[in-house]
Amino acid sequence: MVQKQRTILIVDDDPDILLFLELLLEDAGYTVITAATGAILDGLEEQTLPDLILLDMLLFREDGRVLTKQLKSKELTARIPVLLYSAHPGAEREALAAGADGFLAKPFGIDEILAMIATYL
Repeated sequence: MVQKQRTILIVDDDPDILLFLELLLEDAGYTVITAATGAILDGLEEQTLPDLILLDMLLFREDGRVLTKQLKSKELTARIPVLLYSAHPGAEREALAAGADGFLAKPFGIDEILAMIATYL
């Protein structure tokens, strides 16, 4: 039996972080979808759902906590693990209160992010 390759959606408004995470996760064997805004989350459909979402907590004109609450309130996306990340002090408590499954503090290490993703997949 062939196992489906896992898909990770990364949402971050910083193109350098998007590229870094995309290359890192593709090298680790994941299929990666990237977006600079949370608008992509509104267009998720059952056949294109990612297996995990990596979401920056503070996007330009958007709040990752609000986006996480929206994802977790919809039946279609409620079970998708959402990992929020931020350099903001005290952000972990806020991220988990918003419904995130996990939190990564920036700057995070390569091994740290790969281990956390593996935990939720």
